[in-house]
Amino acid sequence: MTEKGCLLKKAIMDHETASAREQQRAASEIGSLADAVGVSRARSITDRLDTIERVLFAVARAQGIDP
Repeated sequence: MTEKGCLLKKAIMDHETASAREQQRAASEIGSLADAVGVSRARSITDRLDTIERVLFAVARAQGIDP
């Protein structure tokens, strides 16, 4: 493989690794936010995310934003 090919392959692998880390971080942040709304495993993630959505809509409306 040429040097350019090796560099391209490394760049692609670095990008894929970064994307995987971003997905893990996003999932962790969603889990943390959901845990703040309800005890983990006490309610389903769907129920907790629905609650988060309702809270965010209420906050937006209170600030005069039409969600």
